[in-house]
Amino acid sequence: MLVDFRLDAAGVREVLRGPELRAAVDGLADQIAGHVRGNVPGDVVVSVKGYTTDRGAASITVQDVRAMAWQARDGILTRAAAAAGLEVKAWQR
Repeated sequence: MLVDFRLDAAGVREVLRGPELRAAVDGLADQIAGHVRGNVPGDVVVSVKGYTTDRGAASITVQDVRAMAWQARDGILTRAAAAAGLEVKAWQR
C-alpha cells in the first residue's frame, strides 16, 4: 500500500502558534514554576513569561543569585520539569 503524504507547513505553523498550544505551554510552565517554588526559600521570586517565536513558548526564571548553584547541585528546574511530565535534553545544533 502506497501512501501519498504531504506536510502542510502552513497548517503546522498555525497549530504551533495557536491558542490551544499556547494554553498547554502556559499550563506546563505554571506547573514547573509551582514545583520550583516548593523547592526554594519562600522569599525567592519564580516568574513565568509566555512568548511566541515560531511557536508558543515560555520561560521560568528563578530570580535569586543562588539559583545557578541550586540547579547545579539539586537540579531544581530539571526536576520540576520532570515532575510536570517533561524530559529535559541538552540542546544540540
